[in-house]
Amino acid sequence: MDAVRVTGAAVAGGLAVTGALHALWTVTPWPARSRQEFADTVIGTGEGVPPAAACLAVAGLLGTAAYLVGAEAGALPAVGPRGVRRAGVRTVAGVLLARGAAGPLVFGVLNERTERFRRLNARYYSPLCLALGAGAALVAAAPPRPGR
Repeated sequence: MDAVRVTGAAVAGGLAVTGALHALWTVTPWPARSRQEFADTVIGTGEGVPPAAACLAVAGLLGTAAYLVGAEAGALPAVGPRGVRRAGVRTVAGVLLARGAAGPLVFGVLNERTERFRRLNARYYSPLCLALGAGAALVAAAPPRPGR
């Protein structure tokens, strides 16, 4: 396997797992013990949780992103027009890189969030977005694969 395919498979896997976690959150706050702890940890408000429809929407977007990156990298079967997939992967890369780079400022300075969320965001959430975004950018920048 070449570096683009391995990177694409890893990014697609990370996005798919994150999407599955968002789908799971429609029925349970796991791994948090309560909805309030969940809100503090994942949203940073300490109160309220997103509606199930919002979690499902994010899960669907992450699943779509996982497919686009995996297919464009050659790790998954490619379906549909190449140009649409490539534009989709570029969008995924841009969104993740923006979220990762702006996360500490947006969720730490400009918007009031709990201390726990700010700490988790700086240590895990934003760096994960940067890593996934960089991987997606590598896939997006690679020359189109024959037959893809």
